[in-house]
Formats: sequence, C-alpha cells, structure tokens
Amino acid sequence: MTTALAGIGDGAFWAALLVKMLTSAVIVVLASLAVERAGALVGAMIATLPLSAGPAYLFLALDHDAAFLRDSAVASLPAIAATALLIAAYAALARRHGVAPSLAAALGTWTAAALALRALGGGPLGAGAATVLVIVACMALCRRVRAGPPVPKRPGRRNDVLVRAGIVMTLAAAVVLAGRLAGPGAAGLLALAPVVMVSLAVILHPRLGGAATARMLVLSLPGMLGFVAALATLALTVERLGPALALPLALLITILWNGGILLAARTRPAPIRETDRCARSATTSNAASP
Repeated sequence: MTTALAGIGDGAFWAALLVKMLTSAVIVVLASLAVERAGALVGAMIATLPLSAGPAYLFLALDHDAAFLRDSAVASLPAIAATALLIAAYAALARRHGVAPSLAAALGTWTAAALALRALGGGPLGAGAATVLVIVACMALCRRVRAGPPVPKRPGRRNDVLVRAGIVMTLAAAVVLAGRLAGPGAAGLLALAPVVMVSLAVILHPRLGGAATARMLVLSLPGMLGFVAALATLALTVERLGPALALPLALLITILWNGGILLAARTRPAPIRETDRCARSATTSNAASP
C-alpha cells in the first residue's frame, strides 16, 4: 500500500491518468453519438461493445501483469450480470417514472447485485455460467419491453457530450486508482461499471421518454452474452498468450457476436404487427363481399 501511494503521488502518474481519462472519454462519446443515429438494435449492439471496458483493460495491462488481468476479468463477470439486472430494474420503472428515480433504483440494484455475485466466486467458468443465467432470465422478464414501440433517431446536443465525457472520465480514473490501491477485484468490478448504459439513459430518457429508452437498453441484453464469452476467454488465455494477444482476441469475440446478431436480425422476416393483420383482414373481407 505504501508503494502504491508513493506511485500515486508522482507527477508522471497524474499526467498518464489524465491521458487515460481523455482517451476513454473520446472513445465512448464518439460511440454513443453513433448509437443515437443508428437505430435501436444497431445502437444496442454498439453499446455492448467494450467501449469503456476496453480502454480500462488496456490501461490495466499497461500497469499490471497477466495474473492481475486474469483476476480482473473474473471479477468483471458479476458486474455484467449486475448490469443485466440494472437494465431490468430500469425498464420496470422508466415507463412510469422519471430518469432520476429510475436510475437511482437501477444503480442500487447494480451495486447490491455486483457485490453479492462477486462473493459467490466460481472462477471464469462458474462465474461465466452464472452470468449467462442471469442475462437469459432478464431477457425473459423484459420480453414485453423488447417488443415495444420503435426508438426514434435524434441527433445529440452539445451539453450531452459534456455529460458523457464527465461520466467516462470519472470511471477511467476510478479504475486506474482502484487497480493501484485495491487490487484486481475492485478494478475488474469498476471496469465493467455500466457507464454506457447510464450515459444513454441520462441523455435519452428526457428526450425520447422512458419507454423508448428502456427498449433500447433491453435490446442490448443479447449482446452482453458475447461480452461474457470474451471475458471468460480473456481469463483463460491471458497468462498463456499474454495481454497483447488475449485482449484483441476478447475484442474480436464481442465484435463477431454482435455482428452475428445484426446479421440474423437482418435476414429474419419482419414480424406482422396487429394493425397490419387487421388491415389485411379488412381488405380480404371487402374483396370477398359482392
């Protein structure tokens, strides 16, 4: 602890921390702006890419060894399960309440779930399996929200960028400081804090409404399954392959998974809405009448 505190007091540490915070903010802000312009499903798949976790893990790799990254990856798995529960809690409240109470309850759910699931342990395979079960359960609970009205596309505003940048820079600083002071468990948990989800809710809820924002977040749940596979792979391979290969491999897994979801959605026939079904029935009846 004394050595870590001495390192934090060094001017070079704070300069490097500032660079890391700015880099993370640029990446996530650019990605979240793309989310608002790409539509619900595409936006959800972008949101579940490692936009904030990727830079966080890159910075951890620069500061720590492969064993630290392995332990951080295992510690991150409960955070993904907790994020799925956060989305479910937010979706249950956002259609009837404002952004502040909805997010407050959702973040409380995330914190309690992350700490409780982390205490269960289980290693990369056990924690990964538990996380998958939680995500699948949340997908089933949020099925009605997923089939809700389409999310409109709207351009962002200048103040939105400042809010998102502030959230991401705070997280980047917390992850780096946690890695120095509290070890891989805290760093891994904070690396998967729901920065993108919270940022999207803060920005979109007042403008699009709680129902549309909840649907976008619920659509991200299947993409989180790829994130689980990526973290489990990172934990199992980083000591054998090294961070230089294991980190890109984990990123590739998330890209391929989310791309597969988009491809499957594009090739799947569009569902017939109830209004369309009624219109077709009326047309058939009119055609059959003399």
